[in-house]
Amino acid sequence: MCGIVGYIGHRNAYPVILKGLQRLEYRGYDSAGIALFDGSEIKLSKTKGKVADLEAKVSEQINPVGNLGIGHTRWATHGVPNDVNSHPHFSNSGDLVIIHNGIIENYGALKEELIKRGYKFSSDTDTEVLVNLIEDIQKNSDLKLGKAVQVALNQVVGAYAIAVFDIKKPNEIVVARLGSPLAIGVGENEFFIASDASPFIEYTNNAVYLEDEEMAVIRLHKPLNIRNIKDDKIVNPYVQELEINLEQIEKGGYDHFMLKEIFEQPNAIKDTYRGRLLSNEGIIKMAGVEDNMGKFLNANRIIIIACGTSWHAGLVAEYIIEDLVRIPVEVEYASEFRYRNPVITKNDVVIAISQSGETADTLAAIKLAKDKGAFVFGVCNVVGSTISRETHAGAYTHAGPEIGVASTKAFTTQITVLTLIALRLAKAKGTMSNSDFRRHLVELETIPEKVEATLKSDSITREIASIYKDAKNFLYLGRGFNFPVALEGALKLKEISYIHAEGYPAAEMKHGPIALIDENMPIAVIATKFGHYEKVVSNIQEIKSRKGKIIAVVTKGDTQVREIADHVIEVPESLELLSPLLTAIPLQLLSYHIAVMLDKNVDQPRNLAKSVTVE
Repeated sequence: MCGIVGYIGHRNAYPVILKGLQRLEYRGYDSAGIALFDGSEIKLSKTKGKVADLEAKVSEQINPVGNLGIGHTRWATHGVPNDVNSHPHFSNSGDLVIIHNGIIENYGALKEELIKRGYKFSSDTDTEVLVNLIEDIQKNSDLKLGKAVQVALNQVVGAYAIAVFDIKKPNEIVVARLGSPLAIGVGENEFFIASDASPFIEYTNNAVYLEDEEMAVIRLHKPLNIRNIKDDKIVNPYVQELEINLEQIEKGGYDHFMLKEIFEQPNAIKDTYRGRLLSNEGIIKMAGVEDNMGKFLNANRIIIIACGTSWHAGLVAEYIIEDLVRIPVEVEYASEFRYRNPVITKNDVVIAISQSGETADTLAAIKLAKDKGAFVFGVCNVVGSTISRETHAGAYTHAGPEIGVASTKAFTTQITVLTLIALRLAKAKGTMSNSDFRRHLVELETIPEKVEATLKSDSITREIASIYKDAKNFLYLGRGFNFPVALEGALKLKEISYIHAEGYPAAEMKHGPIALIDENMPIAVIATKFGHYEKVVSNIQEIKSRKGKIIAVVTKGDTQVREIADHVIEVPESLELLSPLLTAIPLQLLSYHIAVMLDKNVDQPRNLAKSVTVE
């Protein structure tokens, strides 16, 4: 949701924090702010808008000097996006300043009590309530900042990542987390604070990731002091060496991160199966699966939980796992799973999918599944993320940092990992022959070069986008393994161009959506040459008879669909269950080009954030 950056050390804090906020803007971008301590006073600047607006405002309002500071880029929850509701927030005395990611659920009752005690509030945020609660405890109980923060957090209900500074403690920042990520970069006589490692990767490769219900007192020239918020036990910090590099989080000559990430997919898929898929030896090596093979093979069913694009990847996996492994699979929205009293037993395997590894709904669903005794396997992209730590076992996608809010390479790499799992389980269970298994390995190994070939459709896709960029509605149709791709294509268009779009199984068109079709309705149809091909062709003919405009994604060399479609985008031939890795690409490009032509902010679409860390 929101992005948090902090610095204490020997450098001027402002450029470090500003650059950090720019890198975290994918987490929220409706307002931004910064507080700097120059040795005598805290200077604050904040504004509605993006980090660029903050930079302009800082130059007008304050002299940005000081070796300590905290900054924030916001995705609004409590209070509309405006200057006042922007973070950081001062306490009533002006001594404490705070930034916060998350939601304090009982803020209303706390605010009411604080008002009775004489506190005044200028914003509508739950964050201002928290900083005044800390101040109230600090004053009434005569406690140091760290202890006051600890007592306050034991009184709040909700999720948070916070950084707090007290002007009376000029060499100290207190941070804490529950449900929202927080990393501490450990440098030479300096510390960095951030929602993820990207703001400090150029300064240090050493990071400490706080666990849930942990807080840290960060003091200059002293070792990190980490404690458990509930029981006050000291926690020994685990310093992790980061593998991310600076090039991965820069645009690399592309106009947008989204486009860069679309074109990174051949390498991302290759990196995901590298060391796992050994086609020459005819084996798949995945430690998380091997170590828990009995759990998978003896499962009554597999439940996949995810949100958004990850849910669509889960739907593809449902088709693949049931086809190859013959174990029943259910795919659930994580956001609904925990609220409907689901039937879960110790004989179930739950696969949780999340790009960020921090999705709040998915985390809550994981905890429920674990409480019911299920074995939980995580699939995520961010190393050291909460989901990777909360699950019993798992597999990383190795897609590299995904900065664009609309997921692209996360989708294809998630499908890659889930396909590897399905193939390994099928081999172990004996539901596919050895020759068939080897054939699938070889075919999967060729996917990166086929994705590379598919990306050459970029110019065709751009032409199609120019024709339909002003359409008000789109329909996306697919069957079998490619039905989830139709859903994903529609989601991409909605996310970044704000055009209404729906994804449907092609055969369901006759059960309602066909009423929408006229000469103004573009319909993207995935019509690759597999088992359902003839039926999809029939669906296309039904559309044409009602004057709909057909954008068809077809297998290279197709002639039948080409004769009736208005536009054709070719993808190389592949196995049917691997085709989503190819058919998704043109739909990603189509959404991208339409959004660019409509002058939308592709990397930061309105109202969205990369990592949804609140429910």
